[in-house]
Amino acid sequence: MTVTAEVRVLGVRHHGPGSARAVLRALTAFEPDTVLVEGPADADPLVGLAAADGMHPPVALLAYATGTPSTAAFWPFAEFSPEWQALRWATLHDADVRFCDLPASVALAADRAPDADRPDPLAALAAAGGYDDFEQWWDTVVESGGGDGADPAAVFDAISDAMAALREDEDLDEHTARREAHMRQVLRATVKSGARKIAVVCGAMHAPALGGKLGPAAPDARLLRGMPKLKASLTWVPWTHSRLSASSGYGAGITSPGWYHHLFTAPDTTVARWLTRVARVLRDEDLPVSSAHVIEATRLADTLAALRQRPAPGLGEVTEATRAVLCDGDDVLLDLVTRSLVVGEELGAVPDDTPTVPLDADLQAISKSLRLKRSPSPKVLDLDLRKDIDRQRSRLLHRLRLLGVDWAVPAASAVRSTGTFRESWTLQWEPGLSVAIVEASRWGTTVDSAAHALVLDRLDAPDVSLEQVVDLLERVLLADLTASVPPLLVAVDAAAALDRDVVHLMSALPTLTRTLRYGDVRGTDLSSLTRVTDALLVRICAGLPAAVTGLDTEAADGLRRAMDAVHAALALRDDVDATRRWLDALASVADRDDVDGALAGRTVRVLRDMGRLGADATATRVSRALSVGAEPAAKARWLDGFVGGGGLLLVHDRALLALIDDWVTGLHDREFVDVLPVLRRTFGGFEPGERATLGAVIRGGNRLRRPRGTDIARGQRATGAVVTILGVSA
Repeated sequence: MTVTAEVRVLGVRHHGPGSARAVLRALTAFEPDTVLVEGPADADPLVGLAAADGMHPPVALLAYATGTPSTAAFWPFAEFSPEWQALRWATLHDADVRFCDLPASVALAADRAPDADRPDPLAALAAAGGYDDFEQWWDTVVESGGGDGADPAAVFDAISDAMAALREDEDLDEHTARREAHMRQVLRATVKSGARKIAVVCGAMHAPALGGKLGPAAPDARLLRGMPKLKASLTWVPWTHSRLSASSGYGAGITSPGWYHHLFTAPDTTVARWLTRVARVLRDEDLPVSSAHVIEATRLADTLAALRQRPAPGLGEVTEATRAVLCDGDDVLLDLVTRSLVVGEELGAVPDDTPTVPLDADLQAISKSLRLKRSPSPKVLDLDLRKDIDRQRSRLLHRLRLLGVDWAVPAASAVRSTGTFRESWTLQWEPGLSVAIVEASRWGTTVDSAAHALVLDRLDAPDVSLEQVVDLLERVLLADLTASVPPLLVAVDAAAALDRDVVHLMSALPTLTRTLRYGDVRGTDLSSLTRVTDALLVRICAGLPAAVTGLDTEAADGLRRAMDAVHAALALRDDVDATRRWLDALASVADRDDVDGALAGRTVRVLRDMGRLGADATATRVSRALSVGAEPAAKARWLDGFVGGGGLLLVHDRALLALIDDWVTGLHDREFVDVLPVLRRTFGGFEPGERATLGAVIRGGNRLRRPRGTDIARGQRATGAVVTILGVSA
């Protein structure tokens, strides 16, 4: 005698706490021997971990193409997800449990993320009930208590009937049709295997396709035949509430996961408990919120629900009560509550024996030994590199940055302040980093070996430039990859020898100089790099006289910035011979007439600051540059090169200021208009204090050296123009 299997289809809203409670009631009442859950069918070997110690949602199934890990997809689960509760119920009650959706290997090949965005006919059902959107409708009918006392089977039968009515006028897309065909095939196979009481937990829109008679299998088999597949690997990874709230990428589009978690975990006196949590958050910000505030806010939420004829206050009513009573109408405080509680930030956890790539296992072991916890909230980490544990932390974080695993983002000091023993990082764990770790695992099984292999691979690139090699060397030293340093030094030497562009060489020198300084701080032997840096400086100094000619304005400005960077780097290095060689090169171009004014002015300024030119020699060059014979625009460029970036020189050297003042006052109207943009940029770049001091000197007037027979009225007009340029009040 043939025994017919009894099938119950439980159509749910994904990540809905009301649906989750209804599913638990239905499973307890039905007591199935087999539970089928919407999810990738090839994740069945991972089902048993759902009830394991150490598994705490939110978590997600991660599937990635074995050969190309960047091709990946996530199936997230929260504690309030009906599918998650079904998995745990089945595991804890010794029921057979399987996933029944298309395998991840098929979903990845089709380039379709789970629950892909598509028009949702639930909006029509919500509109029929008088709601603006289905989120509001579902929250009122199911999530906020509609169904707790009802027969579970009747609730899900009603949902299936409603979905069947909605599907009558809807054309299924091909992907959805294939998903439902696969679910029916899994259901048929389950019945054939001998299951007698089967519960199917799936999205509500799929419920009509799986209930009643399934019909012949041949059409479904034809629909599934020939679908592309990829070899896929699957595992569990931690997830966060904030990622559940994201509607794009791998998010689930749940706008209020923190609220839903509260609905599921606190079904009794839900509103009062929630508002008590809100009060606690506000008190942590030193705001005066009393128990009376909580009581009044609870009453207001209940009253709003009654006025709107809703069975219980939902998030809308609670939010309005929070704004009015607890936040005094302050939307800034309400935003704090939304971020802290309504969305929330909770990071899940998976058991230690969860399948993972060796690189992730090594990272977890190192992180544990260094007391670095994965947290979804940003955390500032200040390191003192004189301490052994902080040096090891710094080494790990820099190696992860090399591998593209941006768990920690450095402050500027973590990368560029090469003469300090301190670093500052911001740590924040994002679920997507799990994919980055899988991608990085192709380089090696440990963080150290993977970072070293990646460096060698980049060095082998045929088009690697000197700038790239030098930048890589600096990052390798920060990461303390000692085995990678020798091949990098060879690569720097070779790239520098082949690169004939002086600007490229000048761009590389500051990084090499910082690297030498950083090596001293970290105790790394970089004696061979000194030779490379010295050779680079010799080539720069030899090529500079030819490089400064025939440049347009943009190229000249770029070379000027490179010159400033080289000069600053040599000051950091504090090498007398190197500095002398550099100043000799600048002196060879300072008085040439074929050099852009910005470059000539800058070389004169540097030589003056370094003591190569005295006050009289400097004044002579300034006077000559601003004298009759050159176009006003060229003079303005020279002046920009000479004083651009700092006005202290003019504050202390009134003779130079008088020369510049005389030149400005002597400009004709048309000339003044032509040079005004350059002058505004030059003097506008001074510090506010410098501008104020210069303005006071210029307003005084009598302190500046002026020729006899000055036209006072014209001078006053010119003074007003200069004050305008400086951006100070007259």
